[in-house]
Formats: sequence, C-alpha cells, structure tokens
Amino acid sequence: MQQKAKLVCINPNCGKTYSIKSLAIKCDSCNFLLDVKYENKPSSSLKEVFYERRNPQGSIYNESGVWRFRELLNFCEIETEDIEQCSKYLVSLDGAEGRQSKPYHMSKVAEFVGLDNENVVFQPEGYNPSGSFKDNGMSAAVTHGKMMGAKKIICASTGNTSASAGMFAANENMECDVYIPDGQIAPGKLSQAYQFGTQMVKVNGNFDDAFTKSLEAAEEPGSYTVNSVNPFRIEGQKTIPYRALEYLNWEVPDWLVYPGGALGNTSSCGKSLMELYEWGWIKKIPRIAVINASGANTLYQLFNGIFDEEKLRWNEGAPNFELIRRFYDEMSKDENLKPKTKATAIQIGKPSNVAKGLRALEFTNGIVEEVTDKEMLDGMSVVGLNGFDCEMASGASVAGIKKLRDKGVIKKDDKVVGILTGRQKEPLLPIDYHNDPSNKFARPPKI
Repeated sequence: MQQKAKLVCINPNCGKTYSIKSLAIKCDSCNFLLDVKYENKPSSSLKEVFYERRNPQGSIYNESGVWRFRELLNFCEIETEDIEQCSKYLVSLDGAEGRQSKPYHMSKVAEFVGLDNENVVFQPEGYNPSGSFKDNGMSAAVTHGKMMGAKKIICASTGNTSASAGMFAANENMECDVYIPDGQIAPGKLSQAYQFGTQMVKVNGNFDDAFTKSLEAAEEPGSYTVNSVNPFRIEGQKTIPYRALEYLNWEVPDWLVYPGGALGNTSSCGKSLMELYEWGWIKKIPRIAVINASGANTLYQLFNGIFDEEKLRWNEGAPNFELIRRFYDEMSKDENLKPKTKATAIQIGKPSNVAKGLRALEFTNGIVEEVTDKEMLDGMSVVGLNGFDCEMASGASVAGIKKLRDKGVIKKDDKVVGILTGRQKEPLLPIDYHNDPSNKFARPPKI
C-alpha cells in the first residue's frame, strides 16, 4: 500500500511543504517544527489487519509493535505487504521494538491511585529492547536516516535516548555521537550507550545545552539528528497510543497520561489522535494529562499561568513565544527555575517540542500537573510491588493519576491509560527508597 507523504510546517498560518526526502526539521520561513503528512486516508478495515499480524507468520515487521502499524506511518511509500520492500527500507531490531509493550492491569497501583482495577491500565514501554519508549521513535527516525544515506546519527541525551540511538546505530553499522550534560546522566543508562560503541561528547551544562550542541553537529554532511524534534521520531512514537487503543478494542479511554520532559510523547500522542479522529477511526477524543516533575516544571508553570498571569496555549497556531522566551531568560538567572530532579529522564528545562505539545493539549482539552520526587518514587515503587519494572520518571504517570484523582479532575468511573516510559536503570534509587522506613512502600532489610 503506497501512501504519498510530505513534510508540512505545523504553523497553520504558514503550511510550507517539503519533500519527504528532506533533512529539514524546522520550517525555514517561520521556524516552526514540521509534521509528516499523508495524502491518503487509511481504511479502518486495517484494524483487522493489525490484529491478524499479532500472529506474525514469520515476519519481523508483523512482530514489531511499530511496523505492525506500518500503513499508518508509511513515509517510505512502500508496498506494505511486500516483505522484500519492508526489509530494504524499514529499520528494526528483529521485530523487538514495541513488541512486548501493551497495557496491563495492576491492582495495587489501581488501589493506590484511587481507581477500580478495571478502569485503569498501565503500559510499560520499558519492555522495549533498550529499556524505554525511545525505541518506538528511533526505529522510524533511523529508517528515514538510512533512506537519506546518513552515516552517523547524533543526539543529546540524559540517558534513554543514548541507549536507543547507540543500539540502532550499532545494528545498522552507523556511527553514533551522543552529546551529554557532564555529570547529569544516570550511570546505568550511560553504560548502555558505551556498550553499543557510541562516541560520548561531554558538554559543560545541562541537557538543553547538550541539545543545542548536538543540533549544530547534525548539520555536518552525512549526519542525522534523532532527537524528538525529528518528525520521524514522532511517527514511530505514535504507535504507543495505537497499541493502547488496540488493547481496548479501539474504545477510547477518557485519559492518556504521560510524564512530561521534552514533550515528544505528548506531541506524538496528539498527532496520532488528530489523525485517527480525522480518518474516522475514533469518534471520541481522550484527554491528555502531562505530568511534570516539580523540579523541572516549565510546561506546568507556563500552561497554568504560574509564571505569568497569561496561560500559555497553542492558540490556533499562534502561541506566545515571547512568554516562553521570558521564562527561559528568567531561568538562566534564577537557580530555583533550573531543572533539578532525580528523575533524570524528564530533567529538561526547555522542552524542544513545546509547540507540538501545546497543539496536542489544545486538541484533547488536556491538562498539565506536577508531582514531587517523593511522589514519583512512590509511584515507581508501587509499580514494582505489582511485579512490573519502571524508572522514576515513569512514576510521574502513577503519581499524576493519583493527584488528579484526589483533586476530582479524574472521576471515579473514568477510563485511564498511564504510560510507563522506561524501566529502572538507576539501581541506587530503589535501594535508597526501600532502606528508608519512612517511605510509603519501603521494604527495609531485616537485621
């Protein structure tokens, strides 16, 4: 199935288009990010095709939790049932990306957040091969990079992106340079990246500084950025809500809840919902809840009017970028505004997908909440007591659902999907948590 694709500026007042074989990530007219857009409207009969592919019949592309939905992200414009074409174009870790990621009921977590077990599910993206949701987007981004003849992929990372980029680069025999904020990356994640032969580039500063350096490096010929400003990363990450909706037999929940960092997941979820609604695949729009760490809460402050009386909104494509610039300027001078949380995966002060994130929130009537490090650790730990593994940043989804339930924003009978973005890679966090008897779910050792 061929589906004509192009890149389009997300600014509705611009809409400039680019070839799908462009390396552009921003519009050169107005500086907004780009979207991948498809000419054809896919038939909802594909739902049955996707279900049948769960019996992969020897195809790694049917096994893949990303490429099983390949008709909905066919930017390569291939015949999707032609396995030779799939093999030539689609980058896959032997079908492992997204393969084991689906929602689960977790009774202890449901009790903790204050919802009936049948009304809430959690989707652990840590079951991806590199241990986080990043593999969904990375498979699509590296597919486009390969299509463009890239020899080196480049990213900035606080951990999970570096592990995923390194794994895919090694598998595709590409070079990989990772720009990291010196001393601000979890050793467990850093060791993964080293294991895959990546070249670390230390930057004196935080993630935002490393990200700026990485984009400069990606302008070199043969280089290709795989951070979430890359529109093809967003395409791969659309499959996270696809799998959740498929599990629910395409019956739309009331809420989809994500941790908020660079806002790539928020953006991809919003894009997937906009497309599914436009195509008539869903009749109802779930609300997105973005959960910031209180120590890295740029979106929370701006969206809820805490920094300024004005509440930052997409505003039909005209967000107040001056308000964002003023906040960033204040952040550079005020230590209390600089990102600081033990949840390093979301320790980001300048979310690179803020415009797409605002668009997603506007489309879904979404909200932004914040939770403390202690609340995230409780969320992480109760997931563990249910026999599942997640990192501290994933605990933001659990803690956020509980907080919104306590406030009455999430109702008792609402249907909720919480996304757990990665598995535990920082061994000292749970050790320290459980050795402190004052923590809610602590299991200190007996003497």
